[in-house]
Amino acid sequence: MGIRANQIRKGMILVLDGNLFQVTDFEHRKPGKGPAFNQIRCKHHRTGAKKVMKLSSDEDVEQAFLERRACNFSYMEGQNPVFMDAENFEQYSLEPTLSESAMPFVRDNQKVDITFYEGEPIAIELPGSVVLKVVEAEIAARGDTVTNDKKRAVCDTGLKIRVPNYIEAGECVKISTETGEFLARASEEDLA
Repeated sequence: MGIRANQIRKGMILVLDGNLFQVTDFEHRKPGKGPAFNQIRCKHHRTGAKKVMKLSSDEDVEQAFLERRACNFSYMEGQNPVFMDAENFEQYSLEPTLSESAMPFVRDNQKVDITFYEGEPIAIELPGSVVLKVVEAEIAARGDTVTNDKKRAVCDTGLKIRVPNYIEAGECVKISTETGEFLARASEEDLA
């Protein structure tokens, strides 16, 4: 689907030279001399390679048509996580380069959205936060539970985090998927 350069916005996925690039920054510039132009910064969705382009406002670029599907995490096949489509039960194996940063936040049978481009999975869409169970936690020194110090803990997915001293193994915690930081204590019901 073609769009004009002045319609590009941050977060859009564009098709450039047959590759997918996510727009990371967009700026309309009007220099003192010469015509106005749009400066677009983007990164390759797989490799992270950065690209800067200068386009006039009436130039056309191709926006990728993306489809999101709800899928459940099934199992690991070597280094590749396998997800099952919640509607048609089709299974998709994702490459480690697409999934390695997201998988520490994904529990068995957890539902996540997967983004597809031309029928191929290209990204895992995580919610802003997830609830995980703490399986290991350092023992806090007696009397240290009221300070702001944090201790190391390991969640059921293998994610290593820092939690307040009052969190014990077996408890559930809410974690930011953007920063990987502890947000709050959670309950067992929140795991569902």
